[in-house]
Amino acid sequence: MRASLLQIDVNDDESVASRRRRVADLVRDQAGVDLVVLPELWTTGAFAYEGFGAWAEPLDGPTHEAMSKAASDAGVWLHAGSIPERAASGTGSAAGAPLYNTSLVYSPDGERVAAYRKIHRFGFDKGEAVLMGAGTELVTVRLPETVLGVATCYDLRFPELFRGLVDAGAQTFVLPAGWPERRRAHWTLLAQARAVENQAYVLACGTAGTHAGVPQAGHSIVVDPWGEVLAEAGPDEEILTVEFDPAKVAATREQFPALKDRLLGLATPAR
Repeated sequence: MRASLLQIDVNDDESVASRRRRVADLVRDQAGVDLVVLPELWTTGAFAYEGFGAWAEPLDGPTHEAMSKAASDAGVWLHAGSIPERAASGTGSAAGAPLYNTSLVYSPDGERVAAYRKIHRFGFDKGEAVLMGAGTELVTVRLPETVLGVATCYDLRFPELFRGLVDAGAQTFVLPAGWPERRRAHWTLLAQARAVENQAYVLACGTAGTHAGVPQAGHSIVVDPWGEVLAEAGPDEEILTVEFDPAKVAATREQFPALKDRLLGLATPAR
């Protein structure tokens, strides 16, 4: 497979509408690859908390329309990163506002095949943690070549989520993020750890630039099931394109069947 990770520069000088048009054109430019991945909250910026409510949109809103058409025009599978989703009334968040950090995945014909509401919200007692609701469902997407397990940014710190995705059949983890530069070392370390412990590929796509005063880590990364880094971006806006062999997941799990030795976390038989 060939995948392109679009490490978008999210800065305060570009409007949401302008960036949406620009990114849609970048997706179209990837015609010929199999999978395109965008970062987390690239329309607004992951740390621009004050704008979440103003820029929130329904699942069938303007970002959906732009990304659906871009995926269809390019003929690619598209993980369109995430948006601040304004859900239907009555499905509210922790603060009572129906907002979620929601990832969107499209098939090559432009159909939205999955939406994942981020389970682990970052911010502790502020920002996303109090402004947005938590998702409750794991999401996988079956491609012809592999099964994607979908996670978002802060989820990377919670290995039980990824083990749950493996149990659901995931072979390739796709993780959009808005990861800050000050914790970039954790980004690389955790991406490799999730790959090694689950014997799966990790495709982690971050943002570049500075938004809401927070410098972004960039350094989008692709890791194979042995933990080897196949490709890594720099700090600036960049398109990181990599070829990888989905069959390596099954081969790795057969050659070194560590997952079969799991004991904790498995259902115990009744006595």
